[in-house]
Amino acid sequence: MTTATESIVIEQFIRKPPARVWAALTSPEEIARWWAPGDIKPVVGHKFTLDMGSWGQQPCEILEAVEPERLVYSFTPDWTLTWKLVPEAGGTRLVFEHSGFDLSNPQQRFAFENMGSGWKKILPHFAGLLEKED
Repeated sequence: MTTATESIVIEQFIRKPPARVWAALTSPEEIARWWAPGDIKPVVGHKFTLDMGSWGQQPCEILEAVEPERLVYSFTPDWTLTWKLVPEAGGTRLVFEHSGFDLSNPQQRFAFENMGSGWKKILPHFAGLLEKED
């Protein structure tokens, strides 16, 4: 039996070229600056953890890395994060998907409802940090 899952999908325009956005998504120093510390490396198969503070160390693995277009990694055993970078006049359209939520599970439903609002704060913060670099 297959369980239906849900995703959080958010688009964020960033006034920086895809190469700059890619660097901010794939550098350990930069990801720590806007989200969580972790030894990320855009190499398929690379395993790393993200330090989510009170939520603990979350295991991750790079599933796909196409510079500077698409980055996909597992985030916990249950979820996948997909970052799609689309060149657009004046910058980059970032299309983010956090997938794999099983809404029949109360803990997963709670996470889905709370992470959706969290990502809606994190992604504008991420864009703002990059755009202030000028």
